[in-house]
Amino acid sequence: MTPPPGWYPDPSAPHQERWWDGTAWTQHRRATAPLGFGPAEGPPAPYPPPEQSDGGRGKAVALTTAAAVLVAAIVAGVLVLDEDDGGPGARTPAVTASATGPSPVSDPPSPSPTPSEPSADDPAVVEDQLNGVTFPLPDGWVRPRHVTEDDVMMTTDGTYDCPADGSVCRHGLVVCRTVTANAESSPRVLARQDIEDAADDAYDRDVVGNRPFGGIEAHEEVASGPVAVAGRAGYYVRWRVTTNKGPGGYVQSLVFPSTVGTESPVLVRYVFDAGEDGPPLADMDRITKGIRPVGDAATGGGVGSGIGPTD
Repeated sequence: MTPPPGWYPDPSAPHQERWWDGTAWTQHRRATAPLGFGPAEGPPAPYPPPEQSDGGRGKAVALTTAAAVLVAAIVAGVLVLDEDDGGPGARTPAVTASATGPSPVSDPPSPSPTPSEPSADDPAVVEDQLNGVTFPLPDGWVRPRHVTEDDVMMTTDGTYDCPADGSVCRHGLVVCRTVTANAESSPRVLARQDIEDAADDAYDRDVVGNRPFGGIEAHEEVASGPVAVAGRAGYYVRWRVTTNKGPGGYVQSLVFPSTVGTESPVLVRYVFDAGEDGPPLADMDRITKGIRPVGDAATGGGVGSGIGPTD
């Protein structure tokens, strides 16, 4: 709880007080109320002159007053913050609990720490918490921005006008999703079942029914086989797709068992435009080989065979 509104020692000028509105310092300041024998506000109380015969008592009162002033100055100095914007003190002004006085004010909460940015030396990765894996982010690839699908892991940097209908296309896309609507669990069977749908979604019709490449004219399987993914035995199928407009591209379906939960199969789709503007086809291999379980950067291959040819 933050301190209530009121006058507190000014952090930038301890000899004066500043108004705290309950959330921040205002620009209202005033001189510190004089410390005397009477109350801080209102007319001063009458002070009888000392009697001639009681000079010793007058000196004792003066010494007591000086000591009180010194103690008050020390307490006020302790309450001043080093920073002007930090509130009315590292600790709120001390309040003595009594039967009629207010309860002591608790210390204001500390601000929440700001999340630290990844170190420049840390490898760039994208995390899929649902499926418990991370993907490496190769040069030229970025985390998804302005993408409607929520299962896109990364895209190539930038967009271009699609060759057929003028909508916006990207040269590369990687999607990751959990296979839940299929009783089949074999990575090989699931990859082969998915590859045609992956090609149609990428190069035939988009999610709103447009044909950004004028449709698919033909396809050819260029690679397939078992592959190690995050220490699990997976399987992939890769097609080369020819389109009515543009250079076409490559589509790959990769399936492997999840490392979390019920170990439901994980499906990763790769969409790479062909031609000189498309991403290097070897990035498919680099991304697949770099998939790791969350929190286990050392786990990689060792199960199944390597990825097939990339030509």
